[in-house]
Amino acid sequence: MKKLVLAISGSSGSVYAKVLLDKLVALNSQVDEVGVVLSDNAKVNWELELGSFNPDPYPFRFYEKYDFNAPFASGSAKYDTMIICPCSMGMLARIAGGISNDLISRAADVMLKERRKLILVTRDTPLSLIHINNMKTVTEAGGIIAPACPSFYSKPTDLEEVAATVVDRVLDLAGLDLSSFRWGES
Repeated sequence: MKKLVLAISGSSGSVYAKVLLDKLVALNSQVDEVGVVLSDNAKVNWELELGSFNPDPYPFRFYEKYDFNAPFASGSAKYDTMIICPCSMGMLARIAGGISNDLISRAADVMLKERRKLILVTRDTPLSLIHINNMKTVTEAGGIIAPACPSFYSKPTDLEEVAATVVDRVLDLAGLDLSSFRWGES
């Protein structure tokens, strides 16, 4: 059973977060606990891209962005994995710089210092050298950069299926067992 943190930061790509939340509900037998935190810009982007955000369908605990009393703000809570999806370049920069000024960046800092899994689903293009260097820094610290680059060989038919090609890879990286398109398998 996994203990996961899902952070949704202020980048475009709310569909990735929605598909991830939906899939985590379906994988509830593998998950002991999911803590969720959204940045202010994540809420704005969700509304622009998907309509108003409603946490009610999700059986997870939602935390405010400055709630430093959240269990995953400390390494003693032993959360296994943190996924930031989507991860803005600003959030990436704060994590790379060790700036823990909100719950998302603090929890990411905890994951790195505890040598636990931190997966950043970056979603921006083009990338500046600053972005690339921040990705390098986080990778060298033990994080995983998993850009939101969908694949198309599974022939997705709608936007959520396209997003699922990224989300399924992220869930694989998190160590969850799921049924997904696998290259070379029928």
